[in-house]
Amino acid sequence: MAIYHMQAKVVSRGSGRSAVAASAYMSCSRMYNDYDGIQHDYTRKQGLIYQEVMLPPMAPSKWNDREQLWNAVEENEKTKDSRLAREFVVALPVELDKDSNISLLQDFIKKNFVNMGMCADFAIHDTDGHNPHAHILLTVRPLNENGTWQYKTEKEYLCIKDGEEKGFTASEFKTAQKQGWEKQYRYKVGKKKEYLTPSSAHEKGYERIDKHPKSSRYGRQNPISEQWNSDEQLCIWRANWADAVNKMLARNQINATIDHRSFADQGIAEQPTIHEGYIAQNMEKKGMIADRCEINRQIRADNKMLRELKAKVAKLAEAVEKSIPIIAETLEVIRNHMIFTQYHLLHNEMQKEVIHDWMNHFNPILNKYNTVKKKLKAKVTERKELNVQKDKTSILNPIQHIKLNQQLTTITEEIEELKSRKEQLIFQAECSTDKDMTNLSKKYDQMKNNLDILDSQDISLKKQLEKDADAFREEKFRPEPEQYTELLDTRIQIRPDFLDKLIEQLKGTFGKYYDYHRRDIAANEVDYLNVEDPDVFSHRSWELKYQREQEMRRNQPARTKKKSHNLEI
Repeated sequence: MAIYHMQAKVVSRGSGRSAVAASAYMSCSRMYNDYDGIQHDYTRKQGLIYQEVMLPPMAPSKWNDREQLWNAVEENEKTKDSRLAREFVVALPVELDKDSNISLLQDFIKKNFVNMGMCADFAIHDTDGHNPHAHILLTVRPLNENGTWQYKTEKEYLCIKDGEEKGFTASEFKTAQKQGWEKQYRYKVGKKKEYLTPSSAHEKGYERIDKHPKSSRYGRQNPISEQWNSDEQLCIWRANWADAVNKMLARNQINATIDHRSFADQGIAEQPTIHEGYIAQNMEKKGMIADRCEINRQIRADNKMLRELKAKVAKLAEAVEKSIPIIAETLEVIRNHMIFTQYHLLHNEMQKEVIHDWMNHFNPILNKYNTVKKKLKAKVTERKELNVQKDKTSILNPIQHIKLNQQLTTITEEIEELKSRKEQLIFQAECSTDKDMTNLSKKYDQMKNNLDILDSQDISLKKQLEKDADAFREEKFRPEPEQYTELLDTRIQIRPDFLDKLIEQLKGTFGKYYDYHRRDIAANEVDYLNVEDPDVFSHRSWELKYQREQEMRRNQPARTKKKSHNLEI
């Protein structure tokens, strides 16, 4: 089933990653990082389906070699916490073949990233044949027309003029200075340190203690970078990915769509134990009992009805043994309870079917999630141990340092891959956090327990149905054979009232899950069990109705004649 998944990440040195390592890992290749001297070899990694580098027109052609591209990125970033690349992990529709997925990605990447001036490096993975997904690695620094890197942020000096503070870049300050704007520096004012302009500090004889002028904390961001980094742009990319996938699915005549919006934005109420889609629709149509309290509520209603039945039977036993009205009422009371019991069994059967569907859907997701979570925990622990080992290794042993750095880089990429897979499984389960998945696991165990409860309940209901059937047969043969027609007519006469009572009891117990089709099926099965032909009842009902109509017609002329005679007088 096509699902929407688009996860955005940032590859930064501050998180222990490198762009070269990330590219080598996703492309299953061997690449050397000039920045730290580490050789990354992932040629034995499995699951690579396709890989490609796409460049904007201004980028140097040599960057088609991903090793040169990402080493150029690493070389231009100087700080130890530099943001090196942006990474997207997207789920690909399993309904599409390899060529369609490649075409889908190429078109999306060109329109949304390359045309905006980014260099793109992407790879398609599918380790088990059921989880096609792509990693897209993008440059975060814009390019000039000559193929050189632009700045990501530019230093912005906070200047003062007539008490107003305003920011200027170095190039802007040349003009601003002529207009009377002054930079601010730190001066010692008594025991305090304050930012002042040189002119105002000179008048008061304050001593400057810092040569660096006051500036904004993060500087002024490149307007192109600012757009790429904005939440608004991310929302556009997310929407564009959904549109691109849906168009490709439609082009291939596949009846499926995905939606980039959150469940709240789609107007889907958060229901952690219900999978929206076919299963949820099935559940909405059929209804289901989701917990022990609801099941116990039905048990209590059933027991109440059974107590009423026993009380009526005991009362009727004291009456005249062969009184046709009493026997007819007793039979209809027993029949009503049997229909209620049979309806309960059918309702339970429907519940178990829906629960099985629910469990069959979520079981593989939960199993994969737990496996990934376990692997992720082990990898994180392994990385901590390697970091401890690295800290203990002497700087006089550079070979060991390089080896540990290689291991750390590899395990960091493996951790990122597992995190992406975990996020995809969380989304597939229509959850948002690990806590939601824990609650989903608890709900799964609860559903499993509900199946046991329903099985146990079915055994009790079937035993009760057998007892009622025995009581019905015993009561049915009390009258003499010549009284059978009178008994049938009496039952036909009182049955509508009993039907109304039955409907009221079913609605009171099952609420919105009451289904009149299920009630009719239960009634037919009860009549079959009691060896009663519904056609006999319907045919006899028709005869009685016909007799009444004939009697009314016979009486009609007499009344008309009498009325005419009165008019003549």
